[in-house]
Amino acid sequence: MTFIQSIKHGFSHYTDFSGRASRSEYWYWCLFLLIAGISTTIADIAILGNAELMPINLIFNIIVAIPGLAVSIRRLHDINRSGWWLLLLFTGIGILLLLYWTIRAGDSEANRFGENPLEPSLV
Repeated sequence: MTFIQSIKHGFSHYTDFSGRASRSEYWYWCLFLLIAGISTTIADIAILGNAELMPINLIFNIIVAIPGLAVSIRRLHDINRSGWWLLLLFTGIGILLLLYWTIRAGDSEANRFGENPLEPSLV
């Protein structure tokens, strides 16, 4: 999946918490969040002159909160884990486990959450 396809898929399936997301979809989505977050911060500083009030960045973060959660849950589904594992973010050490899982290749066959998202018929 390409960068643009990942962003389109993330927004078009923003409330779809079922199914699977490939590594490329997840990491391109994270790259999009990083680039857009930096851009909105720069825009806030350029417009308002300081970094205390950042309304553009806040609005952007509100807009991408649910799609980001959905992509993260679908990425966990790709390695046959429940989305509830995202609660590990609230622990300090759980972040490392989640990072490992997001880097790990997904199941090559269908699992309980659906077909492999990298199958040619699904891409």
